[in-house]
Amino acid sequence: MAKKREPVLKTSGLTRKFGDFTVLDQVNLEVFAGEAVALTGRNGAGKSTLLRLLVGADQPDEGTIEVNGSPMFETSAKIRRDMAVVIDDLDFFPDLSVVEHLDLLARAHGLADPDAVVDEVLHEVQLVPQSGQLPGTLSSGQRRRLALATAFVRPRKLLILDEPEQRLDVDGVGWLAERLVAERQQGLAIVFASHEPHLVETVATRIVNLGGGVGGESTPTGDGPQPGQVQSKNVQKTGAGQNKSGQKPRISKKGGRR
Repeated sequence: MAKKREPVLKTSGLTRKFGDFTVLDQVNLEVFAGEAVALTGRNGAGKSTLLRLLVGADQPDEGTIEVNGSPMFETSAKIRRDMAVVIDDLDFFPDLSVVEHLDLLARAHGLADPDAVVDEVLHEVQLVPQSGQLPGTLSSGQRRRLALATAFVRPRKLLILDEPEQRLDVDGVGWLAERLVAERQQGLAIVFASHEPHLVETVATRIVNLGGGVGGESTPTGDGPQPGQVQSKNVQKTGAGQNKSGQKPRISKKGGRR
């Protein structure tokens, strides 16, 4: 008998209230390896609230969350190892350069060749010229690219992103879409909230449209979700190409190229 496929992420009966207002009501969600679930909906529909629950930054009033079969605890070493997160503006160490931040993360997570991974990601996020700068000297768009880079220089089985397109230009959104498609095709499970149609249409294999409180998954019907509902639909995806790159110069951890 074939082994049953287990979800990377599973929520059961997830509910979150603020006072008398129910933001999320009985959310049931399963995300498997190689899937990308996009959370959509108006501002205030509960997208960020749901993501904060998924990463342990907030606690549900009811319900459970499991990551690779383990109950969600933010301090769990196993879950922290498997989950990469970019949901808020990150607080960077003020005295570490861009490349030093990424190098620290790569080495802390025990990558076999951290120098090569950091160099590759720096080129991809187009921060090579700024690699020796302190984060406080970067533009808002560059800081967003650095935040995304922190997720790509570490091991991960689950990637959680809250509006990752924020402060990226058109080319940046296009790059991000390609990167996330490649991550999904390599077996990563992804959950992300977004208002960017191109990103959602390109990356998502399933779209969950939140509206008011949430009451479990359903097939899409009608004109849109009402308070207390969520609509979920699958999106068929075909294969997509991968970026090809030539030989790249190495990045010095003190900044500049070598």
